[in-house]
Amino acid sequence: MQIHSIKRNTPNKKPRRIGRGDKTAGRGTKGQKARAGHRMRPEMRDMIKRLPKLRGHGKNSNTPLLDKSAVVNLNKLELAFQVGEVVSPKSLIAKNLIRRIDGKMPVVKILGQGTLTKKLSVSKCIVSASAKEAIEKAGGKVA
Repeated sequence: MQIHSIKRNTPNKKPRRIGRGDKTAGRGTKGQKARAGHRMRPEMRDMIKRLPKLRGHGKNSNTPLLDKSAVVNLNKLELAFQVGEVVSPKSLIAKNLIRRIDGKMPVVKILGQGTLTKKLSVSKCIVSASAKEAIEKAGGKVA
């Protein structure tokens, strides 16, 4: 067997011959597909265009508001507050432990990382179970 005697199993496909001089140059007659530079719009776009416009419902519309909470640990409270002071979102902002979120008072969550030796009273804050236990153990109270 020689290389020049090898034949293909399937013959070459006949190539499309567009623009070979007849009246419509192989494009059929009339319409968008017959024009130069034709490009059909994707069918999916038509389906998307038929959907109602839900204004103000972007990709982040389902994120809950509580996710934007400010987190403070017990070790930060130990350093910033004196014995008997009240821990609230306003006092935390005054001591620069948290910041306002979009100009609004944030939801504050106190977590139990670190130790607390001072008697503090916590109000208007969400407190984790371990933090509540540590605050009450130090003689403080959670309202």
